[in-house]
Amino acid sequence: MNTSGGKRLNQYVKDYTVFDLETTGLNPETDEIIEISALRVRGGNVIEKFTALVNPGRPIPYSATRINGITDQMVENAPSLRQTLPDFLAFIGKDILVGHNIHSFDLNFLRNGARRTMEQNIKNDYVDTLSLAKICLPQLHRHRLTDLAAYFHIAAAGAHRALNDCVMNQLCYEKLGTLLEQAAENTASGQALPTCPRCGNVLLKRNGKFGAFWGCAGFPSCRYTQND
Repeated sequence: MNTSGGKRLNQYVKDYTVFDLETTGLNPETDEIIEISALRVRGGNVIEKFTALVNPGRPIPYSATRINGITDQMVENAPSLRQTLPDFLAFIGKDILVGHNIHSFDLNFLRNGARRTMEQNIKNDYVDTLSLAKICLPQLHRHRLTDLAAYFHIAAAGAHRALNDCVMNQLCYEKLGTLLEQAAENTASGQALPTCPRCGNVLLKRNGKFGAFWGCAGFPSCRYTQND
């Protein structure tokens, strides 16, 4: 799958758009988007929302309906992706995008849909809360969105509908941002965590065969390192 587009940022930003998709399956080349939702966030606060069901032009498999609850009847009179996507792209603009597992899933569907229906590339930088959670919460055995919600005591009612997942993920991202701030305050120097001069992500202290070093949290997209 083509991974061209914006940079993955393992950091907290105050202004962003969190988004989520529901689909007919797992393959962005053969499956279709059936729901798109997003929340525009400024200063850590939600100021506007976008949500739309999408008619995939084909029956929705029972395996998908069993997970997200979206039926053929629900999308029967919904607009197609070609009709919906321009409004969604206008909504996100050039915002940094935030979502859970979007690096491997949602962005692939979104990029494929934009190329196919609009001959357009999506180049927004993005934060995948799955990879960020693995950095901030290595003690968790699993890092699904519902696992993060449980850890942070955030209600997970309505999970696997796009807008509900956006609400849940936005709250989790704010909590992850707090953890990053606390980590910065707890560094031995009392200063903020060092940042990568190439991409702006935080540098994380790691151990290699030649000893400790600082590596970019954006790895493998950014491979910057510096000696401890």
